[in-house]
Amino acid sequence: MKRLRTTFHSTQTMCPTIKVFIVLFLMLNPFTGIAQIMYQNVSNKNISLGSYGRVGVDWSFENGGSIGRRLNLNNMGSIGGRLEEQDYLEIAPAFHFRPKKGDSTNIYAQMRFAVYSTSLTSFANSTSTSLGGLAFAMPEMYVEARNIKGKDLSIWVGARLYRGPDVHIADHFYFNDHSSQGFGIEFRKTRFSALFVASTDTTSTVPPFFYLNIKTGTPSAALRQRTVWVVEQDIELNKNNSLTLLGEFHRMADADSELEIDTIEQILNFPSDHGIVLGVRHMHDFKNYLPGSFNHLAVRYGTGIANGGDGGLSKTWLTYGAPDTISLSFKGAYSLSVVNHLVINFSKKFTLNGYLIMTSSKGAADTDHKSKTYFGKEVFNRKLDFTIGARNEYYINEYFHLLGEVHYSQRKDGTDPLSSVFKISIAPIFVPTGERDTWARPHLRFVTSVARYNDYAMESLNSPYLQFVGERRWGYYFGVKAEWWIF
Repeated sequence: MKRLRTTFHSTQTMCPTIKVFIVLFLMLNPFTGIAQIMYQNVSNKNISLGSYGRVGVDWSFENGGSIGRRLNLNNMGSIGGRLEEQDYLEIAPAFHFRPKKGDSTNIYAQMRFAVYSTSLTSFANSTSTSLGGLAFAMPEMYVEARNIKGKDLSIWVGARLYRGPDVHIADHFYFNDHSSQGFGIEFRKTRFSALFVASTDTTSTVPPFFYLNIKTGTPSAALRQRTVWVVEQDIELNKNNSLTLLGEFHRMADADSELEIDTIEQILNFPSDHGIVLGVRHMHDFKNYLPGSFNHLAVRYGTGIANGGDGGLSKTWLTYGAPDTISLSFKGAYSLSVVNHLVINFSKKFTLNGYLIMTSSKGAADTDHKSKTYFGKEVFNRKLDFTIGARNEYYINEYFHLLGEVHYSQRKDGTDPLSSVFKISIAPIFVPTGERDTWARPHLRFVTSVARYNDYAMESLNSPYLQFVGERRWGYYFGVKAEWWIF
Protein backbone atom coordinates (compact mmCIF):
# COMPACT_ATOMS: atom_id res chain seq x y z
CA MET A 1 0.00 0.00 0.00
CA LYS A 2 2.92 2.36 0.54
CA ARG A 3 3.76 2.38 -3.15
CA LEU A 4 0.12 3.01 -4.05
CA ARG A 5 -0.17 6.01 -1.71
CA THR A 6 3.03 7.50 -3.12
CA THR A 7 1.66 7.22 -6.64
CA PHE A 8 -1.64 8.81 -5.65
CA HIS A 9 -0.01 11.77 -3.93
CA SER A 10 2.05 12.49 -7.04
CA THR A 11 -1.13 13.25 -8.97
CA GLN A 12 -1.33 16.69 -7.36
CA THR A 13 0.84 17.96 -10.21
CA MET A 14 -1.17 16.18 -12.90
CA CYS A 15 -3.92 17.61 -15.07
CA PRO A 16 -7.54 17.06 -13.96
CA THR A 17 -8.20 14.50 -16.73
CA ILE A 18 -5.41 12.20 -15.51
CA LYS A 19 -6.79 12.49 -11.97
CA VAL A 20 -10.16 11.30 -13.23
CA PHE A 21 -8.55 8.15 -14.63
CA ILE A 22 -6.76 7.41 -11.36
CA VAL A 23 -9.90 8.00 -9.28
CA LEU A 24 -11.87 5.70 -11.60
CA PHE A 25 -9.23 3.02 -11.20
CA LEU A 26 -9.21 3.27 -7.42
CA MET A 27 -13.00 3.35 -7.25
CA LEU A 28 -13.65 0.47 -9.62
CA ASN A 29 -10.85 -1.90 -8.65
CA PRO A 30 -11.46 -3.81 -5.41
CA PHE A 31 -7.87 -5.12 -5.41
CA THR A 32 -6.03 -1.78 -5.26
CA GLY A 33 -3.45 -3.13 -2.87
CA ILE A 34 -2.35 -5.81 -5.32
CA ALA A 35 0.05 -5.20 -8.21
CA GLN A 36 -2.15 -7.08 -10.69
CA ILE A 37 -4.95 -4.95 -12.22
CA MET A 38 -8.38 -6.61 -12.38
CA TYR A 39 -10.35 -4.86 -15.13
CA GLN A 40 -13.60 -6.71 -14.40
CA ASN A 41 -15.03 -5.66 -11.05
CA VAL A 42 -16.66 -8.85 -9.80
CA SER A 43 -17.40 -7.53 -6.31
CA ASN A 44 -19.90 -4.90 -7.43
CA LYS A 45 -22.77 -5.90 -9.74
CA ASN A 46 -23.55 -2.24 -10.41
CA ILE A 47 -20.21 -1.44 -12.07
CA SER A 48 -18.18 -3.11 -14.82
CA LEU A 49 -15.09 -2.04 -16.68
CA GLY A 50 -13.74 -2.92 -20.12
CA SER A 51 -10.58 -1.91 -21.90
CA TYR A 52 -8.72 -1.97 -25.20
CA GLY A 53 -5.08 -1.04 -25.49
CA ARG A 54 -1.83 -1.41 -27.33
CA VAL A 55 1.62 -0.29 -26.26
CA GLY A 56 5.20 -1.04 -27.17
CA VAL A 57 8.46 0.18 -28.62
CA ASP A 58 9.57 0.34 -32.24
CA TRP A 59 12.43 1.53 -34.36
CA SER A 60 13.80 1.79 -37.88
CA PHE A 61 17.46 1.42 -38.78
CA GLU A 62 17.68 5.02 -39.93
CA ASN A 63 19.69 7.90 -38.47
CA GLY A 64 21.20 5.70 -35.81
CA GLY A 65 17.96 4.01 -34.75
CA SER A 66 14.90 6.24 -35.04
CA ILE A 67 11.34 5.63 -33.92
CA GLY A 68 9.55 3.30 -36.31
CA ARG A 69 7.20 4.82 -38.87
CA ARG A 70 4.10 3.25 -40.43
CA LEU A 71 4.81 1.73 -43.85
CA ASN A 72 1.26 2.05 -45.25
CA LEU A 73 0.36 4.57 -47.93
CA ASN A 74 -0.77 8.03 -46.83
CA ASN A 75 -4.52 8.59 -46.35
CA MET A 76 -5.07 4.86 -45.85
CA GLY A 77 -4.76 4.67 -42.06
CA SER A 78 -4.33 1.04 -40.95
CA ILE A 79 -5.70 -0.34 -44.23
CA GLY A 80 -2.72 -2.37 -45.39
CA GLY A 81 -1.88 -3.78 -41.95
CA ARG A 82 -2.04 -2.47 -38.39
CA LEU A 83 0.98 -4.09 -36.72
CA GLU A 84 2.80 -0.72 -36.79
CA GLU A 85 0.10 1.23 -34.92
CA GLN A 86 1.25 3.52 -32.11
CA ASP A 87 0.29 3.41 -28.40
CA TYR A 88 -3.42 3.75 -27.65
CA LEU A 89 -5.68 3.15 -24.64
CA GLU A 90 -9.42 2.92 -24.06
CA ILE A 91 -11.10 2.48 -20.68
CA ALA A 92 -14.87 1.89 -20.73
CA PRO A 93 -16.69 1.91 -17.38
CA ALA A 94 -20.40 1.02 -17.31
CA PHE A 95 -22.84 1.68 -14.48
CA HIS A 96 -25.67 -0.84 -14.22
CA PHE A 97 -29.09 0.00 -12.78
CA ARG A 98 -31.56 -2.44 -11.28
CA PRO A 99 -35.18 -2.23 -12.48
CA LYS A 100 -38.08 -2.97 -10.18
CA LYS A 101 -38.51 -6.52 -8.92
CA GLY A 102 -39.68 -8.92 -11.61
CA ASP A 103 -38.58 -6.66 -14.50
CA SER A 104 -35.85 -8.15 -16.73
CA THR A 105 -34.87 -4.83 -18.35
CA ASN A 106 -31.10 -4.37 -18.59
CA ILE A 107 -30.20 -0.72 -17.92
CA TYR A 108 -26.73 0.80 -18.03
CA ALA A 109 -24.84 4.05 -18.62
CA GLN A 110 -21.54 3.60 -20.47
CA MET A 111 -18.63 5.96 -20.94
CA ARG A 112 -15.40 5.48 -22.85
CA PHE A 113 -12.17 7.37 -22.27
CA ALA A 114 -9.48 7.29 -24.98
CA VAL A 115 -5.83 8.31 -24.64
CA TYR A 116 -3.28 8.60 -27.42
CA SER A 117 -0.18 10.55 -28.34
CA THR A 118 -0.43 13.29 -30.96
CA SER A 119 3.16 12.55 -31.96
CA LEU A 120 5.31 9.42 -32.10
CA THR A 121 6.31 9.85 -28.45
CA SER A 122 5.58 6.79 -26.30
CA PHE A 123 3.17 6.96 -23.37
CA ALA A 124 5.96 6.65 -20.81
CA ASN A 125 7.76 9.73 -22.11
CA SER A 126 4.79 12.02 -22.69
CA THR A 127 2.24 13.99 -20.69
CA SER A 128 -0.74 16.15 -21.59
CA THR A 129 1.51 19.22 -21.40
CA SER A 130 4.28 17.86 -23.62
CA LEU A 131 4.79 19.18 -27.13
CA GLY A 132 2.90 16.67 -29.26
CA GLY A 133 1.92 14.93 -26.03
CA LEU A 134 -1.05 12.92 -24.81
CA ALA A 135 -4.56 13.72 -26.01
CA PHE A 136 -7.76 12.69 -24.27
CA ALA A 137 -11.11 11.96 -25.91
CA MET A 138 -14.52 10.75 -24.79
CA PRO A 139 -16.17 9.04 -27.78
CA GLU A 140 -18.90 7.41 -25.69
CA MET A 141 -21.33 8.58 -23.04
CA TYR A 142 -24.78 7.08 -23.44
CA VAL A 143 -27.60 5.36 -21.58
CA GLU A 144 -29.31 2.24 -22.93
CA ALA A 145 -32.21 0.10 -21.79
CA ARG A 146 -32.19 -3.39 -23.34
CA ASN A 147 -34.68 -6.25 -23.20
CA ILE A 148 -37.33 -3.80 -22.01
CA LYS A 149 -39.92 -5.70 -19.92
CA GLY A 150 -38.68 -8.97 -21.38
CA LYS A 151 -39.21 -7.91 -25.01
CA ASP A 152 -36.54 -7.77 -27.70
CA LEU A 153 -36.60 -3.97 -27.52
CA SER A 154 -33.81 -1.47 -26.86
CA ILE A 155 -33.64 2.32 -26.57
CA TRP A 156 -30.44 4.38 -26.29
CA VAL A 157 -29.54 8.07 -26.10
CA GLY A 158 -26.13 9.78 -26.17
CA ALA A 159 -22.72 9.65 -27.82
CA ARG A 160 -21.92 6.13 -28.94
CA LEU A 161 -19.45 4.08 -31.00
CA TYR A 162 -22.42 2.64 -32.86
CA ARG A 163 -20.95 0.25 -35.42
CA GLY A 164 -20.85 -3.35 -36.57
CA PRO A 165 -17.96 -5.75 -37.21
CA ASP A 166 -14.57 -4.57 -38.43
CA VAL A 167 -11.75 -6.00 -40.50
CA HIS A 168 -9.54 -6.29 -37.45
CA ILE A 169 -6.18 -6.79 -39.18
CA ALA A 170 -6.80 -3.50 -41.05
CA ASP A 171 -8.57 -1.75 -38.13
CA HIS A 172 -11.39 -0.84 -40.51
CA PHE A 173 -15.00 -0.56 -39.29
CA TYR A 174 -16.78 -0.86 -42.62
CA PHE A 175 -20.38 -0.74 -43.85
CA ASN A 176 -22.25 0.72 -40.86
CA ASP A 177 -20.00 2.84 -38.65
CA HIS A 178 -22.58 5.29 -37.29
CA SER A 179 -20.49 6.49 -34.39
CA SER A 180 -21.75 9.93 -33.39
CA GLN A 181 -24.24 11.50 -31.00
CA GLY A 182 -27.98 10.89 -31.17
CA PHE A 183 -30.56 8.29 -30.19
CA GLY A 184 -31.78 4.94 -31.42
CA ILE A 185 -34.41 2.24 -31.11
CA GLU A 186 -33.88 -1.47 -31.79
CA PHE A 187 -36.74 -3.93 -32.06
CA ARG A 188 -36.00 -7.54 -32.88
CA LYS A 189 -33.98 -7.38 -36.12
CA THR A 190 -34.72 -3.74 -36.98
CA ARG A 191 -32.54 -0.81 -35.92
CA PHE A 192 -33.39 2.87 -36.28
CA SER A 193 -31.14 5.73 -35.22
CA ALA A 194 -30.98 9.49 -35.64
CA LEU A 195 -27.55 11.14 -35.51
CA PHE A 196 -26.84 14.83 -35.11
CA VAL A 197 -23.40 15.86 -36.39
CA ALA A 198 -22.05 19.36 -35.82
CA SER A 199 -18.69 21.09 -35.47
CA THR A 200 -17.29 24.62 -35.30
CA ASP A 201 -14.07 23.58 -37.04
CA THR A 202 -13.57 26.32 -39.65
CA THR A 203 -10.70 24.40 -41.31
CA SER A 204 -12.84 21.42 -42.26
CA THR A 205 -13.17 20.65 -45.97
CA VAL A 206 -16.57 18.97 -45.63
CA PRO A 207 -19.80 21.00 -46.04
CA PRO A 208 -19.57 23.71 -43.39
CA PHE A 209 -21.27 22.98 -40.08
CA PHE A 210 -21.33 26.67 -39.16
CA TYR A 211 -22.41 30.03 -40.48
CA LEU A 212 -22.31 33.62 -39.31
CA ASN A 213 -25.48 34.44 -37.38
CA ILE A 214 -26.23 38.16 -36.91
CA LYS A 215 -29.90 37.87 -35.96
CA THR A 216 -28.91 38.55 -32.36
CA GLY A 217 -27.01 41.69 -33.41
CA THR A 218 -23.62 40.09 -32.73
CA PRO A 219 -21.80 38.03 -35.37
CA SER A 220 -21.04 34.54 -34.05
CA ALA A 221 -20.39 31.05 -35.28
CA ALA A 222 -23.76 29.30 -35.04
CA LEU A 223 -24.00 25.55 -35.52
CA ARG A 224 -25.43 24.20 -38.75
CA GLN A 225 -26.24 20.64 -37.87
CA ARG A 226 -26.22 17.61 -40.16
CA THR A 227 -29.02 15.18 -39.39
CA VAL A 228 -28.52 11.52 -40.34
CA TRP A 229 -31.46 9.10 -40.27
CA VAL A 230 -30.43 5.42 -40.35
CA VAL A 231 -32.45 2.23 -40.76
CA GLU A 232 -30.97 -1.29 -40.70
CA GLN A 233 -32.78 -4.60 -41.14
CA ASP A 234 -31.35 -8.07 -40.48
CA ILE A 235 -32.79 -10.94 -42.53
CA GLU A 236 -32.02 -14.58 -41.70
CA LEU A 237 -31.99 -16.59 -44.93
CA ASN A 238 -31.13 -19.93 -43.32
CA LYS A 239 -28.97 -21.37 -40.56
CA ASN A 240 -25.71 -20.31 -42.24
CA ASN A 241 -26.69 -17.22 -44.24
CA SER A 242 -28.10 -13.81 -43.35
CA LEU A 243 -28.35 -10.29 -44.78
CA THR A 244 -28.24 -6.78 -43.35
CA LEU A 245 -29.91 -4.02 -45.38
CA LEU A 246 -28.84 -0.41 -44.79
CA GLY A 247 -30.50 2.91 -45.65
CA GLU A 248 -29.43 6.43 -44.66
CA PHE A 249 -30.71 9.94 -45.35
CA HIS A 250 -28.48 12.95 -44.63
CA ARG A 251 -29.62 16.57 -44.57
CA MET A 252 -28.00 19.90 -43.79
CA ALA A 253 -30.36 22.84 -43.37
CA ASP A 254 -30.05 26.30 -44.95
CA ALA A 255 -27.44 28.50 -43.33
CA ASP A 256 -29.84 31.45 -43.77
CA SER A 257 -27.29 34.19 -43.22
CA GLU A 258 -28.65 37.77 -43.48
CA LEU A 259 -25.31 39.45 -44.06
CA GLU A 260 -25.38 42.11 -46.76
CA ILE A 261 -21.67 42.00 -47.57
CA ASP A 262 -21.57 39.98 -50.77
CA THR A 263 -18.11 38.52 -50.29
CA ILE A 264 -18.89 37.19 -46.82
CA GLU A 265 -22.38 36.06 -47.76
CA GLN A 266 -21.00 34.15 -50.73
CA ILE A 267 -18.66 32.25 -48.41
CA LEU A 268 -20.99 31.67 -45.49
CA ASN A 269 -24.54 31.51 -46.83
CA PHE A 270 -25.04 27.93 -48.03
CA PRO A 271 -28.26 26.34 -49.25
CA SER A 272 -29.48 23.07 -47.79
CA ASP A 273 -27.91 19.85 -49.03
CA HIS A 274 -28.63 16.16 -48.70
CA GLY A 275 -27.40 12.64 -49.46
CA ILE A 276 -28.61 9.05 -49.54
CA VAL A 277 -26.86 5.77 -48.69
CA LEU A 278 -27.94 2.25 -49.64
CA GLY A 279 -26.07 -0.92 -48.69
CA VAL A 280 -26.27 -4.66 -48.22
CA ARG A 281 -24.05 -7.08 -46.29
CA HIS A 282 -24.13 -10.86 -46.73
CA MET A 283 -22.89 -13.00 -43.82
CA HIS A 284 -22.08 -16.68 -44.34
CA ASP A 285 -20.94 -19.10 -41.65
CA PHE A 286 -18.84 -22.00 -42.94
CA LYS A 287 -20.18 -25.31 -41.65
CA ASN A 288 -17.28 -27.44 -42.97
CA TYR A 289 -14.66 -25.72 -40.80
CA LEU A 290 -14.23 -25.16 -37.08
CA PRO A 291 -16.68 -22.75 -35.35
CA GLY A 292 -15.95 -19.06 -35.88
CA SER A 293 -15.28 -19.46 -39.62
CA PHE A 294 -17.18 -16.99 -41.81
CA ASN A 295 -17.21 -14.78 -44.89
CA HIS A 296 -18.78 -11.29 -44.91
CA LEU A 297 -19.33 -9.36 -48.15
CA ALA A 298 -20.56 -5.75 -47.94
CA VAL A 299 -21.46 -3.30 -50.73
CA ARG A 300 -22.43 0.32 -49.99
CA TYR A 301 -23.23 3.26 -52.27
CA GLY A 302 -23.56 6.86 -51.07
CA THR A 303 -24.59 10.02 -52.91
CA GLY A 304 -24.29 13.77 -52.30
CA ILE A 305 -23.01 14.80 -48.90
CA ALA A 306 -23.26 11.12 -47.83
CA ASN A 307 -20.30 9.99 -49.98
CA GLY A 308 -17.87 9.92 -47.05
CA GLY A 309 -15.15 7.51 -46.03
CA ASP A 310 -11.41 8.07 -46.38
CA GLY A 311 -8.18 7.82 -44.45
CA GLY A 312 -9.14 4.40 -43.10
CA LEU A 313 -12.51 5.67 -41.84
CA SER A 314 -15.85 4.67 -43.35
CA LYS A 315 -18.36 7.09 -41.79
CA THR A 316 -20.63 8.28 -44.58
CA TRP A 317 -21.04 11.74 -43.03
CA LEU A 318 -17.34 12.47 -43.62
CA THR A 319 -18.06 13.98 -47.05
CA TYR A 320 -15.33 13.39 -49.64
CA GLY A 321 -14.10 15.75 -52.34
CA ALA A 322 -14.99 19.29 -53.37
CA PRO A 323 -18.42 20.91 -53.89
CA ASP A 324 -19.91 22.44 -56.99
CA THR A 325 -19.08 26.08 -56.22
CA ILE A 326 -21.84 27.33 -58.54
CA SER A 327 -24.77 25.45 -57.02
CA LEU A 328 -23.02 25.38 -53.61
CA SER A 329 -23.86 21.72 -53.17
CA PHE A 330 -22.52 18.18 -53.43
CA LYS A 331 -25.09 17.15 -56.03
CA GLY A 332 -23.55 14.46 -58.24
CA ALA A 333 -20.99 13.30 -55.67
CA TYR A 334 -20.85 9.57 -54.98
CA SER A 335 -18.89 6.78 -53.33
CA LEU A 336 -18.89 3.01 -53.88
CA SER A 337 -17.42 0.77 -51.19
CA VAL A 338 -16.87 -2.99 -51.43
CA VAL A 339 -15.44 -4.99 -48.50
CA ASN A 340 -14.95 -8.74 -48.11
CA HIS A 341 -13.78 -10.19 -44.79
CA LEU A 342 -12.88 -13.86 -44.36
CA VAL A 343 -11.90 -15.95 -41.32
CA ILE A 344 -11.33 -19.70 -41.62
CA ASN A 345 -10.29 -21.88 -38.68
CA PHE A 346 -8.85 -24.80 -40.64
CA SER A 347 -7.78 -26.72 -37.54
CA LYS A 348 -6.43 -26.30 -34.02
CA LYS A 349 -3.12 -25.50 -35.70
CA PHE A 350 -4.01 -22.86 -38.31
CA THR A 351 -6.31 -19.85 -38.94
CA LEU A 352 -6.54 -17.72 -42.08
CA ASN A 353 -7.86 -14.14 -41.86
CA GLY A 354 -8.20 -12.34 -45.21
CA TYR A 355 -9.80 -9.16 -46.55
CA LEU A 356 -10.38 -7.02 -49.62
CA ILE A 357 -11.27 -3.31 -49.49
CA MET A 358 -12.09 -1.16 -52.52
CA THR A 359 -13.41 2.41 -52.46
CA SER A 360 -14.15 4.65 -55.44
CA SER A 361 -15.22 8.21 -54.58
CA LYS A 362 -15.88 11.47 -56.40
CA GLY A 363 -16.88 14.91 -55.20
CA ALA A 364 -19.25 17.32 -56.92
CA ALA A 365 -16.73 19.54 -58.70
CA ASP A 366 -16.42 19.28 -62.47
CA THR A 367 -12.93 17.81 -62.43
CA ASP A 368 -11.17 14.52 -61.83
CA HIS A 369 -8.21 16.19 -60.12
CA LYS A 370 -8.12 18.96 -57.50
CA SER A 371 -10.73 21.59 -56.80
CA LYS A 372 -11.40 24.20 -54.15
CA THR A 373 -13.61 23.67 -51.12
CA TYR A 374 -16.04 26.25 -49.76
CA PHE A 375 -13.13 27.96 -48.01
CA GLY A 376 -10.62 27.94 -50.83
CA LYS A 377 -8.54 24.93 -49.83
CA GLU A 378 -7.68 22.61 -52.70
CA VAL A 379 -8.52 18.93 -52.26
CA PHE A 380 -8.58 15.91 -54.54
CA ASN A 381 -12.01 15.46 -56.09
CA ARG A 382 -11.62 11.82 -57.08
CA LYS A 383 -9.86 8.76 -55.67
CA LEU A 384 -9.70 5.02 -56.11
CA ASP A 385 -8.06 2.80 -53.50
CA PHE A 386 -7.75 -0.96 -53.40
CA THR A 387 -6.20 -3.23 -50.77
CA ILE A 388 -6.01 -6.98 -50.37
CA GLY A 389 -4.37 -8.72 -47.44
CA ALA A 390 -4.22 -11.85 -45.31
CA ARG A 391 -3.00 -12.97 -41.90
CA ASN A 392 -1.91 -16.57 -41.33
CA GLU A 393 -1.81 -17.56 -37.67
CA TYR A 394 -0.02 -20.79 -36.86
CA TYR A 395 -0.50 -22.18 -33.36
CA ILE A 396 2.89 -23.66 -32.47
CA ASN A 397 1.38 -24.59 -29.10
CA GLU A 398 -1.05 -23.05 -26.62
CA TYR A 399 1.31 -20.23 -25.65
CA PHE A 400 3.32 -19.50 -28.79
CA HIS A 401 1.75 -18.46 -32.09
CA LEU A 402 3.33 -17.24 -35.32
CA LEU A 403 1.68 -14.47 -37.33
CA GLY A 404 2.48 -13.95 -40.98
CA GLU A 405 0.84 -11.11 -42.92
CA VAL A 406 0.89 -10.09 -46.58
CA HIS A 407 -0.72 -6.87 -47.83
CA TYR A 408 -0.91 -5.07 -51.17
CA SER A 409 -2.33 -1.53 -51.35
CA GLN A 410 -2.73 0.90 -54.20
CA ARG A 411 -4.26 4.36 -54.38
CA LYS A 412 -4.86 6.85 -57.17
CA ASP A 413 -5.67 10.44 -56.19
CA GLY A 414 -7.13 12.55 -58.98
CA THR A 415 -5.12 12.22 -62.17
CA ASP A 416 -1.86 11.55 -60.31
CA PRO A 417 -0.06 8.29 -61.14
CA LEU A 418 -0.86 5.19 -59.11
CA SER A 419 0.92 4.67 -55.76
CA SER A 420 1.35 1.12 -54.47
CA VAL A 421 3.08 -0.79 -51.69
CA PHE A 422 3.62 -4.50 -51.04
CA LYS A 423 4.25 -5.38 -47.39
CA ILE A 424 5.20 -8.56 -45.53
CA SER A 425 5.10 -8.84 -41.73
CA ILE A 426 6.23 -11.65 -39.43
CA ALA A 427 5.38 -11.60 -35.73
CA PRO A 428 6.16 -14.39 -33.22
CA ILE A 429 3.76 -13.90 -30.31
CA PHE A 430 3.40 -15.11 -26.76
CA VAL A 431 -0.21 -15.66 -25.63
CA PRO A 432 -0.18 -15.93 -21.81
CA THR A 433 -3.83 -17.12 -21.65
CA GLY A 434 -2.84 -20.33 -23.48
CA GLU A 435 -5.69 -20.23 -26.03
CA ARG A 436 -5.54 -21.56 -29.58
CA ASP A 437 -7.79 -18.77 -30.84
CA THR A 438 -7.09 -15.93 -33.27
CA TRP A 439 -9.04 -13.59 -30.95
CA ALA A 440 -7.12 -14.56 -27.80
CA ARG A 441 -5.57 -11.61 -25.99
CA PRO A 442 -3.27 -10.26 -24.67
CA HIS A 443 -0.59 -10.62 -27.35
CA LEU A 444 3.10 -9.97 -26.71
CA ARG A 445 4.64 -9.61 -30.18
CA PHE A 446 7.95 -9.12 -31.88
CA VAL A 447 7.09 -7.48 -35.21
CA THR A 448 9.22 -7.29 -38.35
CA SER A 449 7.78 -5.62 -41.47
CA VAL A 450 9.31 -5.03 -44.88
CA ALA A 451 7.65 -2.97 -47.62
CA ARG A 452 8.40 -2.33 -51.30
CA TYR A 453 7.09 0.85 -52.96
CA ASN A 454 6.48 1.52 -56.64
CA ASP A 455 8.17 4.43 -58.41
CA TYR A 456 5.48 7.05 -57.83
CA ALA A 457 4.95 6.18 -54.16
CA MET A 458 8.72 6.41 -53.67
CA GLU A 459 9.13 9.69 -55.58
CA SER A 460 6.13 11.39 -53.95
CA LEU A 461 7.10 10.18 -50.45
CA ASN A 462 3.64 8.66 -50.17
CA SER A 463 3.91 7.06 -46.71
CA PRO A 464 4.85 8.21 -43.19
CA TYR A 465 8.06 6.16 -43.46
CA LEU A 466 9.12 7.72 -46.77
CA GLN A 467 8.32 11.21 -45.51
CA PHE A 468 10.91 10.60 -42.81
CA VAL A 469 13.70 8.79 -44.69
CA GLY A 470 13.27 10.22 -48.20
CA GLU A 471 13.06 8.35 -51.49
CA ARG A 472 13.55 4.66 -50.80
CA ARG A 473 12.43 1.56 -52.66
CA TRP A 474 12.28 -0.49 -49.46
CA GLY A 475 10.89 0.29 -46.02
CA TYR A 476 11.61 -1.45 -42.70
CA TYR A 477 9.94 -1.61 -39.30
CA PHE A 478 10.80 -3.45 -36.08
CA GLY A 479 8.83 -3.45 -32.84
CA VAL A 480 8.09 -5.22 -29.59
CA LYS A 481 4.38 -4.69 -29.02
CA ALA A 482 1.49 -5.66 -26.74
CA GLU A 483 -2.23 -5.63 -27.52
CA TRP A 484 -5.17 -6.54 -25.28
CA TRP A 485 -8.91 -6.24 -24.90
CA ILE A 486 -11.35 -7.26 -22.24
CA PHE A 487 -15.09 -6.55 -22.27
